[in-house]
Amino acid sequence: MATDSVMSDRTRYGLLAAYVVVTFGSFPHPVAGTVIDLGRWLGPFGPALLILGLWGTEPRRAAKLGFIAGTLGQTAVLHWLYIVSVVYGHAPPVMGLLGPIGMGAHTGFFFALFSLGFAWFERRGHASPWAIAGLWTTAELLRAAGQIGFPWSTIGYTQHHNSVLLGIAPYTGVYGLSFATVLAGAAIARLVIDWRSSRRISAAVWGAISGVAALHAIGAVSLAAAPDPDAGRDTVRVAVLQGNIDQGVKWNQNWVERTVVLYEELSREAAELGAEVIVFPESAIPGALNSDAVLRFRMSRLARETGAVFVIGSIARESEPGQMRRYFDSAFVLQPDGTFTDRYDKSHLVPFGEYVPLGDWIGWLFKAVAQGMAVQGVTRGPGPRAVSLNVEPTGSDQGGNSGSIETEPLTVGVPICYELLFPDRTRRFVRDGGRLLLAITNDAWYGRTGAPHQFLAITAMRSAEAGVWTARAANTGVSAFIDSRGGVREQTEIFERGLLVRDLPVADPDARGTFYVRYGDVFAYLCTAGVIALALMMAGRGKQRAV
Repeated sequence: MATDSVMSDRTRYGLLAAYVVVTFGSFPHPVAGTVIDLGRWLGPFGPALLILGLWGTEPRRAAKLGFIAGTLGQTAVLHWLYIVSVVYGHAPPVMGLLGPIGMGAHTGFFFALFSLGFAWFERRGHASPWAIAGLWTTAELLRAAGQIGFPWSTIGYTQHHNSVLLGIAPYTGVYGLSFATVLAGAAIARLVIDWRSSRRISAAVWGAISGVAALHAIGAVSLAAAPDPDAGRDTVRVAVLQGNIDQGVKWNQNWVERTVVLYEELSREAAELGAEVIVFPESAIPGALNSDAVLRFRMSRLARETGAVFVIGSIARESEPGQMRRYFDSAFVLQPDGTFTDRYDKSHLVPFGEYVPLGDWIGWLFKAVAQGMAVQGVTRGPGPRAVSLNVEPTGSDQGGNSGSIETEPLTVGVPICYELLFPDRTRRFVRDGGRLLLAITNDAWYGRTGAPHQFLAITAMRSAEAGVWTARAANTGVSAFIDSRGGVREQTEIFERGLLVRDLPVADPDARGTFYVRYGDVFAYLCTAGVIALALMMAGRGKQRAV
């Protein structure tokens, strides 16, 4: 068994520093106007370097090293939080540093848990690549839990361009891709350890390699069995609008009229291109559509003029006698006859962005960054659900003949921005009957960083998990159409004004949805159960030896 003395501190710290660099490089980032996305190849090397850097340490030290390395790696990936808080949230620079460092440390805690568990397993001779992958997956599942969970840089997203491995997403969710990535990384680490010890390649390495190959094979079979994303399905023509309104002026009263006129013009252009459903980004209309009579009238008139169904990101404002006014981040459904028939309220809010956790205790220190929306913060909606659009999808066959075969309105899910980070929440839109996802977001907060491109990869994973197409409308980009296998078919350039229009296939109304839609994170929970069972077995053996 390896010990601290086997590896010098200089080598150990070098491996952990390399882990930080590789973690940063495993997610998309713009460089000189080009988006560099090496995650498919670099993804497994991050866990490999972390495992090598921790190998042979006692559990307490491993937890400390894992926390430091994890915090630094995540802070590097999340550097864009400084832009969010300082450039657009107007926080002092010192406070702005708390964004990436604070969230990095929050995530670093789960790396510490992984590292503690890894060292404990390794000292007992049970740190197999399979156990390591299960332990990592368990830590990621915990990291996403609760209202303050933050699973942005889940390692499975590094494989969003791995079309074969994406084939397992409808069964395992993103956690299956995380498991496969870490299993490959653990095999690399064990291979290095065997080589340094002048041993033959161990059975554990061959087993892990076989496991990674098997997961890819399962993905390939799944893709072959899944419906063609384009063939033989009902379609609806959807437009996503990208207004490109700078976050610095978005809530400026002098820009309200210009913003509304811009979206009216884009909507008319989309209607001329045959759009039946027109999707505005999150909070595209800078006002409260449910209480501002002028804005409401203008949007209703626009719907009657174009004959399209609108899904409009805006703010909802509610007040009752004797109570503080409440604000919601909402998506309004506007039908072709000009009537507003539904409103979905965002149900998973951004901590320290749209509300302040434990505000009664730390409200004096923090305030919601999205203060242009609501001075006192945003109110959480009741939860994910589908909404109904008065549009009839058109049937098509393999030969391209078409004709109206639908008589029922189209039901869709409208996840709003931050909700897309949470796979279990997003799948509920489809489980509730959504045949298409209309994802709306405002990525202007992120500036010209890697965040908009990372968020696009996250959204693509949600499509692959749910097995439905997604139309993504983003204020400043990236707006996109994503197929039911997680492939981005069309996308806009960032920080440009424009729109996309496309006929999107919709899921069959009688379809039960993917395994993941129906049952959720079964795979991740099985990993957790396996890790707990292994730990209990090892603890039991330890007690027997003590007796």
